[in-house]
Amino acid sequence: MSDDLRERLRRTRRVTTPWSEDPARGITHTRLDELLDHWAHDYDWAVHERRVRALPWATAGAVRLIHQRAVDPDAPVVVLLHGWPDSVLRFERVLPLLTDLHVVVPALPGFPFAAPLTEPGMSAGRIAALVADALAELGYPRYTVSGGDIGGTVAEILAAEHPDRVTALHLTNVAPQRALTADPATLAPDAAAYLGRAAQWFRTEGGYIAEQSTRPNTLAVALGDSPAGLVAWLAEKLESWSDASAFTPDELLTWVTAYWVTGTIGTSFTTYAEPVTLPGRVRAPTVLSIFPRDIKPEPRSYAEAFLNIREYVEHPAGGHFAAWEQPEAYAGDVRRAVKLGG
Repeated sequence: MSDDLRERLRRTRRVTTPWSEDPARGITHTRLDELLDHWAHDYDWAVHERRVRALPWATAGAVRLIHQRAVDPDAPVVVLLHGWPDSVLRFERVLPLLTDLHVVVPALPGFPFAAPLTEPGMSAGRIAALVADALAELGYPRYTVSGGDIGGTVAEILAAEHPDRVTALHLTNVAPQRALTADPATLAPDAAAYLGRAAQWFRTEGGYIAEQSTRPNTLAVALGDSPAGLVAWLAEKLESWSDASAFTPDELLTWVTAYWVTGTIGTSFTTYAEPVTLPGRVRAPTVLSIFPRDIKPEPRSYAEAFLNIREYVEHPAGGHFAAWEQPEAYAGDVRRAVKLGG
């Protein structure tokens, strides 16, 4: 770990509020102190960096990606798309379970390990186009796409714009922007009720979306210059959106440190700040995996309004980062989608 980071951690100015120990108000003072102490004294980024560097990295077009090839050149192709606030590390535990498939894991533009992002305009739609170009350069004309969060939105756009290439989808959520524009009068009763629950979530938990989408420059300075600010912002989401004990301190800090060393927290806001146009109903056969600790699990009737749901799989455990939390279950559902796509 760099001397600069250690010095910044050593000089952290502790900030308290009247609600410092209330987890409903954000990360608690006690939890933040635990993470900062571990980061400063016990964490060794070099160990994790070596593991990340050892992954089968490649570049295709404008996209840096992990490209795990199967022995069989004719094996099916799977594309895994991460979201925020994570990176390709979301799929680290799934890769060993899919060695019989060709697996492509793009580092989405603006996120850790991607090529530097310096220009505006990198919306989810633009990312979908770059991913399609990268897969064409790799020589893959047909593939199954799997993802969640921002990656799920990119997957829906990719499937809609390239129905001749995307054989099937595996998603852990419906594109969240749909809940902001859906007409409850056109939905089944339980789907319309879901819109109310989603709206309540946006009111109580969605403040970060408002800030990242409207004032990304301001927030980028606060988080990009302060490791304490960065870990507070990210760890709160990583821990509250996942099952208990999903991350050890080292694992959580590796996901955070990936943002710090690559300087990408500001550019990771790109898909929040740039407008996106979602497709109508996506026709690709879809497996939707529902994990109980995810932030807004959708009922089947709601998902069917936008997606061609062939399998709706409810799991007993796991949250927003299901590929990390429940890799066997996630890989199993990826295989369901591959089978659907033929």
